[in-house]
Amino acid sequence: MTYELMIQHGSSVMLPPTVEGVTIEWERQGQPGKLVVDVVKTPGLSFQEGDPCRFSVDGVPIFYGFVFEKSRKGSNPRVITVTVYDQLYYLKNKDTYVYENKTADAVIRMITDDFQLNVGSLEGTGFTIASRVEDNKALFDIIQTALDETLKATGRMYVLYDDVGRLTLKGLGSMRINMLVDDAAAGDYDYKSSISDQTYNKIKLSYENKETGKREIYIAQDGGNISQWGVLQYYEKIDSTGNAKSMADALLSLYNTKTRTLRLQNVLGDVRVRGGTLLVVRLGLGDINLSNYLMVEQVKHTFNDGQHLMDMKMRGGTFVA
Repeated sequence: MTYELMIQHGSSVMLPPTVEGVTIEWERQGQPGKLVVDVVKTPGLSFQEGDPCRFSVDGVPIFYGFVFEKSRKGSNPRVITVTVYDQLYYLKNKDTYVYENKTADAVIRMITDDFQLNVGSLEGTGFTIASRVEDNKALFDIIQTALDETLKATGRMYVLYDDVGRLTLKGLGSMRINMLVDDAAAGDYDYKSSISDQTYNKIKLSYENKETGKREIYIAQDGGNISQWGVLQYYEKIDSTGNAKSMADALLSLYNTKTRTLRLQNVLGDVRVRGGTLLVVRLGLGDINLSNYLMVEQVKHTFNDGQHLMDMKMRGGTFVA
């Protein structure tokens, strides 16, 4: 396995030697891709913030971004720690948008055109959002709201990411890869089951009826789990009673269970894995035997001395990030 780091400054293309491993971090939503590397200051090496940077594995580019930070230590000033972010960093910008009758992919296209970002393939999301007013919001949040509205209306989740310099939108079904993580592939894991976070066995919704002046209460609960766990109540004031009963039942179905967290460590690396990737996890975790597709919420790739390992935070079913 061979690695190549390229930094371009003006018309000069540099391939600086690295001291130790290169790390790349990708998340499913709300954060840009991040590459961190220590390079050696050799004669002729000169680059600045804003310069493009590309990282390749075995001759195949897997990350493209721009230098945002350079740092050194007085004890070893010849080593420069370089932090590179991909294009998604520019979605941290804030702006105001008012739009009507746009799909989520059209919203993304509108924003990327305005901010002159390079775009690859944007999968059509289908659902048309009637209207939105987004005032002084981060571009990340404006796009995520459009994707969330699409999810609620259609049940389909989409992932926005930078594919080596081109912003790409894919449905979750297109993010599935043929990869298995089992005892042989995973170096270690951290697993936790809990009823202390996002677990509720009683849902209580209240509505202030202005016509009658009375408060109307809607309750859904699981007596068996209340006996076992005690009362864990979710309470919310609602603006309408139109679907209050079904809303309470849906919330109970969603939250009336243990939550689990799973972090996989030192997994044998695969450059296809990023935030939003679906892969099969088959592990005996003590109280459950897991054998299912889970989604990668976060991943950190480490490339060092010809070895590629990953740390991943997983999500899906009762597993929360």
